[in-house]
Amino acid sequence: MKVLVVNSGSSSLKAQLMETSNGKVLAKAYCQRIGLDKSFMDFKTSEKRVIEAAMPTHKEAFQLFLNSLTDKKIGVIKSLDEIKAIGHRLVNFGEKYNKSIVVDKRVLKDLEKYVNFAPLHDPAALLGIKICLELMPKVKNVAVFDTAFHSTMPEKAYMYAIPYELYSKNKIRRYGAHGTSHRYIALKCKELFGSLKGKKIISCHIGSGSSICAIKDGVCVDTSMGYTPLAGVVMGTRSGDIDPSVVKEIMAVKGIDADKTIDLLNKQSGLLGITGKYSDMRDIDDNLDNPRVKLAFDMLVYSIKKYIGAYAAAMNGVDYIIFTAGVGENDALVREAVCKDMEYLGVEFDSKINKTAPRGTIQEFSKKTSRVKVYRIPTDEEYMIAMDTASLVK
Repeated sequence: MKVLVVNSGSSSLKAQLMETSNGKVLAKAYCQRIGLDKSFMDFKTSEKRVIEAAMPTHKEAFQLFLNSLTDKKIGVIKSLDEIKAIGHRLVNFGEKYNKSIVVDKRVLKDLEKYVNFAPLHDPAALLGIKICLELMPKVKNVAVFDTAFHSTMPEKAYMYAIPYELYSKNKIRRYGAHGTSHRYIALKCKELFGSLKGKKIISCHIGSGSSICAIKDGVCVDTSMGYTPLAGVVMGTRSGDIDPSVVKEIMAVKGIDADKTIDLLNKQSGLLGITGKYSDMRDIDDNLDNPRVKLAFDMLVYSIKKYIGAYAAAMNGVDYIIFTAGVGENDALVREAVCKDMEYLGVEFDSKINKTAPRGTIQEFSKKTSRVKVYRIPTDEEYMIAMDTASLVK
């Protein structure tokens, strides 16, 4: 079955066409600068092309992708009729939506009530669904929720110590994010290591947005992100964990309201806030001689180490530490710094392999004598979304 996977951002659109019978990706697209000047699409099949085109809205961007898929010269299908379903990544729509679901008008209307759980992601994701329904009305759309994998957390992990009615009436609790990625890591670990019964895994999804997940017996028992994706470790532009009283202080110092303060914590904090100019780890790594940049690096690493230690304590040990996502997969400096001085936990890290291992591969970084095994496993959220989608529309 040919399935489209769509990930819609505020000014970007990522999409790919996958054949689910063999997992082969037939085409990928990344539309950037939507609504801005000089918008373009990276379109990759057997070769990569950059297509410059006006994209005043996401609708034009998605239409450009569809046109490219069926183009006689660069396309990979003869007709859009070959596409049987469309899967969408949605971050958090509360407790009600804890598994993938086919989207109809009723579901879409209901989802619109819950966009505030992930204000940076979900409005754009809903827009992507609406555009797909408009341009391909006969094709079924499936919403795949990042929070679904975290629905197995026990109450003691997902509850906040606030008046209980705020949970019972308003559903204020920890939901987590990146669950589709962590679920993929659990799946690959099962393939690599056999049954996950009795096994304890700490999955480190480190990228522009980052989250740590404690996986025991193959299911999530805790995760670092909270009510929204703002909580947890230090991230590219997000603060991560912070004393709530700081919000009030920022409002007073800056003379801004709560919404603008949350926006500051989401978009102007993290690595960017500390360095004043860098949110990308490649820039951080290249400028470690700058004291503020080095501080940002150290804060990121320290926050990850603390969560690994906490989850090892919560699970009474750890068997595997997995690095994944852009930074986790590609940044050897971060991996080594995180795993340094973890011999107490049973980690014996091989620095040489870490520095020389080719990118894009599953790779062990721990020594043979290490009690805790450290791996890089490249994530594939799109694969999970496509497979979920195919299973619901057969």
